[in-house]
Amino acid sequence: MPEPQVTAAPTVLWDFDGTLAFRADRWRGALLAALDAVDPTHQVSLDQLRQGLRDGFLWHTPEQPHPHLDTPDRWWGHHASLFLQTYLDAGIDEPAARRAASAVRSAYLDPAAWTVYEDVLPALRRLQAHGWQNVVLSNHVPELSVLVEQLGLAGVVNQVLTSAVTGYEKPHPAMYVLARHVAGDPRVMWMVGDNPVADVAGARAAGIPALLVRTPDADGRVLGLADAVDRILAAPGEQRG
Repeated sequence: MPEPQVTAAPTVLWDFDGTLAFRADRWRGALLAALDAVDPTHQVSLDQLRQGLRDGFLWHTPEQPHPHLDTPDRWWGHHASLFLQTYLDAGIDEPAARRAASAVRSAYLDPAAWTVYEDVLPALRRLQAHGWQNVVLSNHVPELSVLVEQLGLAGVVNQVLTSAVTGYEKPHPAMYVLARHVAGDPRVMWMVGDNPVADVAGARAAGIPALLVRTPDADGRVLGLADAVDRILAAPGEQRG
């Protein structure tokens, strides 16, 4: 677990996947890449993998903490059966399915498969210039901090909190309690993310103002990161979670 900041600078909590960066075709893309590596002759499509991945990840049951999955191997091992069953349901024979399931981890973590949105660095640098700290708070894999560094974001991100390490999935309130602690209990804190439930509703339930980005709101408006930073910097100085 990251240590709390010594100084409690105003803080923005950022979701990662879908907010700061994205992986092409997300998890099904990783499963397809892993299958390509072990069986280049397969005939499985991305759509065939979609159904099996609609449930089974830990963030699909955020009300259930998982502190027992406290190492990367345990976390990935917990999901191995999900990957295996997805391949089997797509018609892959069991030996190939098992080999592919074992290869999903490296396929998903390949930094070459990830893209940082163009507006991320300007937005986070702008906040830094105004004395803010940026903390990643994401339902993600154990190696997220490494991925953040590999994608060139280490210079603009102060801390990384991933659910695979904390044992809690957003919108579980414990995630926000931990984030506030790690950030040094700042007087001013915001959450920014693309998920209206995990990011926005979860943060607001914890008393943290939140902004939805990259996803249409109830009025059909879509905020980018520059818009979010504008709103955060224009908010009253006393506004906090």
